[in-house]
Amino acid sequence: MAFPLKPLPTGPRPNNGPAQRDQKGASFTRTNYKIRVPEVRVVDAAGKMLGLMPTRKAQALAESLGLDLVEITPNAQPPICKIMDYGKFRYQESIKQKEARKNAKATQVKEIKFHAGTDVGDVDRKVKDILGFIAQGNKVKVSLKFRGRENAHKELGIDLINRIIETCGEKIAVEQEPKLLGRDLSCLIGPPNAKSIKAAQAKKKALEEAPAAEPPKPGLAPTR
Repeated sequence: MAFPLKPLPTGPRPNNGPAQRDQKGASFTRTNYKIRVPEVRVVDAAGKMLGLMPTRKAQALAESLGLDLVEITPNAQPPICKIMDYGKFRYQESIKQKEARKNAKATQVKEIKFHAGTDVGDVDRKVKDILGFIAQGNKVKVSLKFRGRENAHKELGIDLINRIIETCGEKIAVEQEPKLLGRDLSCLIGPPNAKSIKAAQAKKKALEEAPAAEPPKPGLAPTR
């Protein structure tokens, strides 16, 4: 016995957002005969716009191709649907999400401390620590605290921080320039990006192309 098809609703479609949710809060997308509006705007599997057509006709077209009709923009008037293999699409999306979760790392901010009198050996060791943290995808706060008489020669600490940044070169990106607050000097560096690499390369090229200072000629006293 054949049952007559129920007529599709003709009233305005409620605005339910980009996806409906079931009682457990899980989102889902309308597909095929779950799409209940009278007409939709259709995009084919290759991304070509087929235009406006009755929903039943679009559903029949997708079915004839062995594919699904999927509502991709529910809030449009009328909604936009795409003909696709929805099962394959969901599988590929789940693989992408698993890979993203697998590769996702919580970025941490490490801190490496210096003082104006840090010797060369300690500076080299700490620079290696900085580059190690950066290689792991972390950010590093480089801090320096002036102690006692060091407060009278803060330019030494500023010079040290700048030398550390120059030593790291293209391997880092300076996210916060060195800033002096009271007795504390600090900057924040992170993994390199296209902008920081380009800037470091331009600076290096400028230094290489700069003319070397000429030594004073013999027999002539330096000008004062």
